[in-house]
Parts: sequence; C-alpha cells; structure tokens
Amino acid sequence: MTRLVTACLVVVALLTANPVFAMEPREEPSDSPEEAKLKPIYTPGIEFLSNPIPVADSEAKTAAEMKPYIESITGTTVTFKMVPIPGGKFLLGSPDDEADREDHEGPQIEVEIAPFWMEEHEVTWAEFQQFQQYLLRDSRRSRDPDTRTDREKTVDGMARPTPAYDISSISYSKSSKLDHPASGMSAYAGQVYCKWLTAATGRYYRLPTEAEWEYACRAGTTTAFSFGDDPDDLKAYGWFFDNVDDGYNKVMAKKPNAWGLYDMHGNVAEWVLGLYDENAYQKFKDGEIKSLLIQGKWDTDMKAMMHVASGAGYLARGGYCDLFAEECRSAARIVAQENWKEQDPMFPKSIWYYTEAPFVGFRIIRPLEPPKTAEECKLYEPSPEVHAEYALLNVRQQDDDD
Repeated sequence: MTRLVTACLVVVALLTANPVFAMEPREEPSDSPEEAKLKPIYTPGIEFLSNPIPVADSEAKTAAEMKPYIESITGTTVTFKMVPIPGGKFLLGSPDDEADREDHEGPQIEVEIAPFWMEEHEVTWAEFQQFQQYLLRDSRRSRDPDTRTDREKTVDGMARPTPAYDISSISYSKSSKLDHPASGMSAYAGQVYCKWLTAATGRYYRLPTEAEWEYACRAGTTTAFSFGDDPDDLKAYGWFFDNVDDGYNKVMAKKPNAWGLYDMHGNVAEWVLGLYDENAYQKFKDGEIKSLLIQGKWDTDMKAMMHVASGAGYLARGGYCDLFAEECRSAARIVAQENWKEQDPMFPKSIWYYTEAPFVGFRIIRPLEPPKTAEECKLYEPSPEVHAEYALLNVRQQDDDD
C-alpha cells in the first residue's frame, strides 16, 4: 500500500511540475460558431487564388507550358523550386514477383494522373518554421499593423500548430538545421501548411495523393526503385539504414530521379492524402470504389477530431532513414500507428505532432488545374471542424486571427 501511495504521489508531482505532462484547464472559446466560420481555415483554398504574388514561370494554361519555377514565401528569404510533372498513365503498386513486396502493394492497377508541379525536395525546416513557429506572422507584427495587406492578414489568421513541447524529440535534434527536412508533424499539419502557403502565394498547394506520389517517384520507370532494381544502388540516391548514423540528412545531398526530384527514397517518409485501406487497390480494380483517395466517415466532428488525434491510419510513402533499402521501394506503403504518439500525455492527443515519429515529413504539389468548387476542395484540404473541436479541449491551441 505504501508503494502504491508513493507511486501516485510521484505521478501527481510529474503531472503538475513538468510542463511536458501538465494538463491545462479547459477554456470555452471566445468565438461563436458563426464567428469561427469566418476564419481563414474555413475558407476554400480556391478563394485565395485571385491576384497571386507574381513569380516568374509559375503560370501555365496547358501541360506544355509548364516550367520549373522558384516559389518564395513573401516577407522572408525562403525559396524552393517546383518541378513540372507531366500527366500520364502508369501501373500503381508492385508486381507479384518484386522482391520484398507486401500484399497491400497490389494488385497493380492502371491509374491516370493529371499534370502537376512537385517540390524538388522535402519541405525543410526553413520553410516549415515560418508557419509552425509563427516567424512570418511575428515579423509582420513588428511593423505598423495598418501596413499589412488583406492577403497578409488572411495568412496571419490561418490556424497554426501549438508550440511543440520538445522539438528535438521529433526532429532527431535537427530542427535548427534549416536545410534538413521538417519532421514529426501530422498529415493534418501538412494540410494546414499547404493551405497557409496557398493563402500566402495565391497558388493552390496541397499534399499529393498516394498515386500522384508514386507516379512522380517512378518518373516513368517500372522497376523497384526509380533507378533500377538493385537495393545496393540506393546509397547514391537516398539516406537509409546503411548510410546514416543519427537520423535524416540535408535535402538534395544525393542524386535526383529522372524528373529532378530528390530524396524520394529514404531520408524522411512523406505524407500523402487519404486513409489506409489494405484492399484499396483490389476494390478499385473490381469497381467497388471509384477513387483511391480514401476518406474518413464520422457522424460527429468530435469523432473526426479524435481520429486525427489518434494518429492512426494515415499514409506515408518513400521509406525513411531508419529503414532498410527494400522498405524504401517506389511502391512501399507506410501506415501511421497509434504508438507513434505513445508519449503524448495530453487529452486529446495532438492533432499536430507525433512524439515517436521524427522520421516523417512531407513535400507539396500544385496541380495544373486547381479544384473548381468548394466541395472538391474538401477532398484535399484540412477539416476546419477538426481544428475547432481540438481548440475546445486544448487551451494551448493558438488561433490568432488579427
């Protein structure tokens, strides 16, 4: 009994003294439901596309007109390159005789992909911190607020992640290395980042679908990797178990694939849109489903939020630095697990971070043809209701709209 009481007292002390474990009191939101829906996260991304920030070679009406271009985050020195990916058909998944394949990589199915631009490397800490750490917003707040443009006000009012309790644990202690991939965030955080970037630039950015990602990775090849079938050759193209010592490395340090994309195999796994269904390819082949973009179905916003908070069932591609070469093949699928958040002590668990997944990040795409309706936007954009429900239960959720 004495040991039990002592243990309970230790737990109470940890919960109250350690900021990582501190449970904060619930506060009712200051916004009414009507006011909340005026916030930028509720606005379909296509409404941000008028009068885009001018960038050379960023506009095209046809696939033939698409060129690489350098995107910039206005108000910063941060830039990144977007590479055109031609549309076409390919076989998604791996053939039955591919070495080390898993059953959920098949059966192979023919998929048609529309043209898009893809970032040539994974989103870096230089890019992500402008959003995640409020760097861009705070730099603007040092100016006269009356000088902010309407676009800047919209961008600064977008939903953002709560501050990470321990950024080192979700980044292999590399978040200060700005040329390294950002990591440890959820797929939901990646979606909100894309919406923030859309609002900032006037160009429609989002995560790729699973099919778009594999199509870009293969770059016209049908082999296990974009460079061939020999896993030993991966050392020239990616960071994985055999050639890393302490987590991922800076982007673009290895050879690109045939379409100019770096680190598609290894380094960090990359979030893609949709939820995991181990039989999705078979269902699509049989006509049971019409789309490979698997959407969650919940009868309340709270249940949707709790699923995002659980972290389970989301898809990533490309393998990562702690995996063997065979696990970084073009068709390999990675499914997020609840134990990726095992040390997250909060209720609900974070919708923004994975405490045990410093190996996951993302890269962005921009479709040549953006969505045409608000309803279509919902397929690609973060659910605003998830953010609203999370804010109800987590007072740390920062949601500054001014």
